[in-house]
Parts: sequence; C-alpha cells; structure tokens
Amino acid sequence: MNVLKVSKWTIAAFVLPCLLLYVGLVFVPILVSVYSGLLDWNGIGESKFIGLQNFQKLLFDDPVFWPSVRRTLMFAVFSMAEIPVALFVAILLNRFIKKPNFLVSSYFLPVILSVVIIGQLWKTIYNPASMGGMLNQVLEAVHLDSWTRSWLTDPSVAMYALYFVALWQYLGYHTLIQFTGIQNIPADIYEAAKIDGADGLKADWYITLPMNIPIIKISIVLAFIGSLQAFDMIMVMTGGGPAHATDVISTHMYNMSFLSMKYGYGSAIAAFLVGLCLLATLIINLVFNRLEKKFT
Repeated sequence: MNVLKVSKWTIAAFVLPCLLLYVGLVFVPILVSVYSGLLDWNGIGESKFIGLQNFQKLLFDDPVFWPSVRRTLMFAVFSMAEIPVALFVAILLNRFIKKPNFLVSSYFLPVILSVVIIGQLWKTIYNPASMGGMLNQVLEAVHLDSWTRSWLTDPSVAMYALYFVALWQYLGYHTLIQFTGIQNIPADIYEAAKIDGADGLKADWYITLPMNIPIIKISIVLAFIGSLQAFDMIMVMTGGGPAHATDVISTHMYNMSFLSMKYGYGSAIAAFLVGLCLLATLIINLVFNRLEKKFT
C-alpha cells in the first residue's frame, strides 16, 4: 500500500489558517478581557489603568458576586444531576422500545425551541393562579393551596424554579447523547454476558456504565460548562431579580458592563468566569481519565 508522504510544512500550511482563526476568536478575546479587567473604563470614554483593583473589589467588596458564584455552581450541580436520569431513560428506550427514534426526537424538541419561547412559556406556567398560572391552578385543584407561590418573584424559590426549567429543557439533549453512546456498544457483549448470567440491571452496571464513561464525560462537560455560562434563560424569565436573587456570574457581568457602565469591572468578572470554566474542565477531565483507566 502506497502511503502519501506529506511534509510538515505542508501540514502546517493547511492547519495555520484554522489555527489563526481559532486563536483570533478564542484566545485574543480572553486576553483582551483580562487586560480590560485592569482598567477603570466605561467602555466608551478614556480608560485608566488601575491594576488589580477590579479583581480586589470583585473578591472582597462586591456583595452580589459571591452569591452569584454560589448560584452558578448550584446551577452546574443540578445540571450534572440530570445525567444519570438521562442515562436511565436512554437505557429504557434502547431496551424496551423497538423504534425509539421518534421518542428521542420528541425529548429533544425543547432544545430546538428558542430560549425566548421557553422562557415565556414557563413564565406563564409560573404565574399566580389569578393570572392563569397553570402550576398554581393545579396545586389549588388538588387542595394544596399552601404550596402555591409567586415562583419567579419569591427570592426563596425563584432560583429553584429556573433550575427546573433548565433541567426540563436539556434532559432530551443529554438523553440523545447517552442513547447514541449506548447504541454504539456491540450487542455481542450483552449476548455473551447474558450467557454468563448478567442481564438487565446487572448488565447495565457492568457493561453499559463502564463502556459509556467517555460519553458520560461529554455530557458532564457540556452540562457543567454550559451552566457556568447560563445567561439567556435567566434574563428572559427574571433578569436576575428579584433583588439579585437569581443573579449568576454571567448576568452580574452583563449588569456591570452594560447597565452600570463599568466595563472594566465587567471584564474582570468575565476573566474570573473563563478561569472557572478552565478549572472545571481540567478537574472533570482528570476525574474521568482515572475512571477510564480503572474500567478499561
């Protein structure tokens, strides 16, 4: 068999344009954001270099920042918690449904819908019963009036209401990912395990779960990093309110940069968010690399 020999310079010539585009669209904005975080700047007029003062204020003097970080991390934890549910649904679809493609597509439908549509839909569901809110009307109908709430204006429950919407929206997305991974596991392995007495949940524990770890890793990374960047749904449904009760890092960054006109301070928040995403990715990769070595 003839092997096409290509020089390193030829490979570099083809890779370089994409590499430059990637650097220009990813790394350069990050560096610009970090530099802007060192400035006292409103984004329009003259800027003043103030060193690490924005970061100092961010970490020690901002009463909104650390609560927003906590909510962001909670958002990420809730998003990862739906991965086992998605895996379980994918296993059921693969085992008991002969033609599951329609169901998988149906579960995926909320992901296709615009975030604005989803936000407005759930705002209507969460409305008070007097305004046609379906959830409160159902609770009243089953005589659970004490459970009714102003779901998006009560600071104690507003964030949890948003968590549920995010879980509902992306459950089908992760179900599709897990279903695709399960479909790629050879059926011969399950048949051999069945002969040895491993069937049903036992086969899932010893075969499906270990062999699907790389796919689970993909879902975990997408869920965690996507939750850290959560912005659009929160802005549509609550705008970070009431009284910052649903502010996360990205909404706080937006408010500081474009509403308060503190672009330098908003850039410092953005730099913190980028660092948090990188740290989370490294930790997740480290954990799953060890799991892959253990089960392979």
